Amino acid sequence: MIKKTITYHILFPLLIIVVVFSFSCKHKQKTVKTDQPAQALVDSLAGRCRLDYKSAKALSRYMKENEFKFTWVNAKANVQSIVGEKEESFDIRVSICRDSAMLVSIQYLLGLQVAKVLVTRDSVKFVNYVDKTYFKGDFNYINNLLNADLDFDLLQAVLFGNSADFQDEESKLKPVTDRQNCHYMLSTERKRRLKRIQAGTSEPTEAFQTLTLNPENYKITRNEFVEPSTGRRFIANYSDFTQKDSVFAPYHVDIDIVAQKNATIKIDYVRIDKNTPQKVSLNIPAKYDRIQIQKK
Repeated sequence: MIKKTITYHILFPLLIIVVVFSFSCKHKQKTVKTDQPAQALVDSLAGRCRLDYKSAKALSRYMKENEFKFTWVNAKANVQSIVGEKEESFDIRVSICRDSAMLVSIQYLLGLQVAKVLVTRDSVKFVNYVDKTYFKGDFNYINNLLNADLDFDLLQAVLFGNSADFQDEESKLKPVTDRQNCHYMLSTERKRRLKRIQAGTSEPTEAFQTLTLNPENYKITRNEFVEPSTGRRFIANYSDFTQKDSVFAPYHVDIDIVAQKNATIKIDYVRIDKNTPQKVSLNIPAKYDRIQIQKK
């Protein structure tokens, strides 16, 4: 018999996959600030490969020009997750209408339908078919629950190796030509985060987001978020870039989250199709019970 704890154990890794920048649940203990500043990025002048210097504006432009573009996307993936000491393996199906809605279906490898999540620009809905329960919330609720800074744009971007909306003023971008490791890097801050800093609700950071770019096609191979005041980090590595049916995208994603509740997520896409309209709605059965997920 599957216990009702399945709700939290599946919802949490799923929110990490779909929400991505979910470092950890809030804890009652006081946060201790680290005295170590964020590591500064310095150009490597001598190395094993020859890369021409690119300005921040140029790197930003090339990156956006070469992103995975779609109006609709439909994907299937195998997922392995370890959250704390809890390990799960399941399949997911993702259907996205760009800038509008995202539907994620979860089933165990033997075909048991477990849950579905519908994410729009202002809401998150979750149905657990095993426990016959459901959850409704908005991004404010999710952000408070996971101590995160999330929005729809971030979700759809990180799943397929695109860049989230960031501050692209010249003064906010820091370009790096890493000749030792033969790639470009771009350090920046997300616009959403910057607004919180300017409003006095969040402390500034030296390198909130660092993007690593392949010099051959300017695809993002690594996306790292750092919160220096707490030492929490989110890292997504993208690999197995494959051309299939006019889709050039990363078919393997490794996600590591370093926090009080560490997590590791591995996503292996089996199929990625684009520009075929999909159904992205979620019906909640009338007899299902509403659940409230409590902070740890």
